[in-house]
Amino acid sequence: MAAEMVLSRRPGQPHGKVLSEADLEELAQRKPPSKTSAHDCLRKARCSASTAKSLLFRFLPVLRWLPRYPVKDWLLGDIASGFSVGIMHLPQGLAYALLAGLPPVTGLYSSFYPVFLYFFFGTSRHNSVGPFAVISVMIGSVTDSLMPSEDFLEFVNGTNVTVVNEAQRDAARVELVATITVLSGIFQVALGLLQFGFVVTYLSDPLVRGYTTAASVHVLISQLKNVFGVSLGEHSGPLSLFVTFIEICKKLPETNVGTLVTAIIAMVAIFIVKELNHKFAAKLPMPIPIELITIIISTGISYGVNLNSKFGISVVGNIPSGLKPPVVPNASYFGQVVGNAFAIAVVGYAICISLGKIFALKHGYKVDSNQELIALGLSNFLGGFFQCFAISCSMSRSLVQESTGGNSQVAGVISSLVILVTILKIGELFHDLPKAILSAIIIVNLKGMFKQFKDLHTLWKSNRVDLMVWVVTFIATLLLNLDIGLGASVAFALLTVIFRTQLPHYSILGRVTDTNVYKDVAEYEKAEEVPGIKIFRSSSTIYFANVELYSDALKKKSGINVDRLIEKKKKALKKLKKQQKKAEKEKAKRKKDTEAECNGPGLAVIELSEEEDRAPAEPTLRSLGLPQPDFHAVILDFSPVNFVDTVSIKILKNIFRDFHEIEVDVFVACCPASVLAQLERGNFFSSTITKHCFFPSVNDAVLHINAPSVRPASENRSTKM
Repeated sequence: MAAEMVLSRRPGQPHGKVLSEADLEELAQRKPPSKTSAHDCLRKARCSASTAKSLLFRFLPVLRWLPRYPVKDWLLGDIASGFSVGIMHLPQGLAYALLAGLPPVTGLYSSFYPVFLYFFFGTSRHNSVGPFAVISVMIGSVTDSLMPSEDFLEFVNGTNVTVVNEAQRDAARVELVATITVLSGIFQVALGLLQFGFVVTYLSDPLVRGYTTAASVHVLISQLKNVFGVSLGEHSGPLSLFVTFIEICKKLPETNVGTLVTAIIAMVAIFIVKELNHKFAAKLPMPIPIELITIIISTGISYGVNLNSKFGISVVGNIPSGLKPPVVPNASYFGQVVGNAFAIAVVGYAICISLGKIFALKHGYKVDSNQELIALGLSNFLGGFFQCFAISCSMSRSLVQESTGGNSQVAGVISSLVILVTILKIGELFHDLPKAILSAIIIVNLKGMFKQFKDLHTLWKSNRVDLMVWVVTFIATLLLNLDIGLGASVAFALLTVIFRTQLPHYSILGRVTDTNVYKDVAEYEKAEEVPGIKIFRSSSTIYFANVELYSDALKKKSGINVDRLIEKKKKALKKLKKQQKKAEKEKAKRKKDTEAECNGPGLAVIELSEEEDRAPAEPTLRSLGLPQPDFHAVILDFSPVNFVDTVSIKILKNIFRDFHEIEVDVFVACCPASVLAQLERGNFFSSTITKHCFFPSVNDAVLHINAPSVRPASENRSTKM
């Protein structure tokens, strides 16, 4: 940092005497890099009882916290919370299965198995895992593209009329999605075991919010067919969202009025009660389960009035009761869905860890990002064998779990038991549930995500680059679909980082009056340049993509055209060399003439030899009649530099060479030890560039340059004249 600089002096050292990096290495006796022998590696790898216990507790966090579970303080709250969340799981599980293009029972399975498994492996006490809208629509895009309904058309009783064999289609889709879920789980577990939990850092907050907002638009458009009661073709790939929307608009005249009225009434009722829940959250013991109430009432009305046969309102259909045995996924699909599975794994984890960290910060506990990745991966991997689709965490359910007294993963187990009872005994009662009700639940639950459009106003004020990432992510996800859109968004976000390192802030530093602090002279009135010294700083590290710009900015900030001055010097030296050759020829001619005319040539030869033996002075800018810089030293502040590559080392050598040509000494300050080591390995140092040019602080470098024993390069050359 170019902030406050502390003088580097040894105890008892004379005032003003400073240490270069070479002096410091000699004084501090730098340690050689440690070498780990094979014996040490084997000794560390040996399994002991304590190591095994530590690993077991790490991968099964339940063994650590469950024995210390405060039953009296937490159990009642966890039971109430688990029951409340379980009630939410039921309608959302059914709705998100519909969104994924799967039979409703898979939504119930996905609300039971993964939630139960997360109890053993998860570290977040308030995350409510299970089906999530964004993940469901990502899965739905895969099922639509690889298993479209058109592939399952059958002729009816030998006629030309075709209908979709829904049972065959659903079975094929469940097999496909189970494979995606298992593969997503494998990716997540592998990344967690390799300590790659940081991979989510490549998904910045603006990127995730822009992506989930665009995914919400995909969800909304996909549910309009159930709201208007029209049948659509299944589209996938780039621009499929717009093709679907145009088709919906064309089929608006075919709208089923009964379905539309049912959906509107449900949406209005759910929206109003949710707003009341939010307004009176402090007074209500638990939120009114309006989604469950809506499902029960609408199912009763549909069954009593027979909405399906009388008004053509589409219903959920058969929901088999009981649990199914595990089935090994079809590995032949792996090659087709590997990209989608990885995208689902990363997005699901990003949402899960983001929510987990929010609650952990609020309640004062720690979430292990790598263990969360493993927990989510195992929940998906094992859930895939039981016909589950990939899961993540839901903000709405997590907030309910927290607000109703949930304190641990026990609440998740209680909610999974509520779903288990539904699967075993109650599920088949929802046969006549209108699909429009499930679509209404999905659409109303998108309200929170659509609120993320407010980010545009906030980011416009705070950070335009992040705003660009948000907008590009949103547009790319709408245009290119969810999988390709995510890849394009990540690529663009990484490009913005590269562009920002290519366009850093370059500054000339000056000393703040009566301090040893150095600040940008353009930003601070009290910061004044040190006479005869240019202190240059870049706000970014130096590497191949920006080192040329760094060099150009340094030369520009120095106030002189370095390259032009070097070019003039070369021309002047070339001219001087010609003059010297001409003078030598004339001298040789005079010598020859003198020897011919004089009888004592020996004396003349001796005098000429003495004149020739006198070495010519080294040419300087002044002697060549060229303008001299108004400074004699440059200090490069390397405090922002955290690595260098071969290209940057080469350009740095050129910087030293070019400024030496115009009689300006170059010094480096605040260079991290790791960068110094990289410079050594890159053969940066030589007889002309040594570690005596490197100083631990800017102030040390200034003191060294201004010390009486140190004379500027131009003065040294002038002395030789």
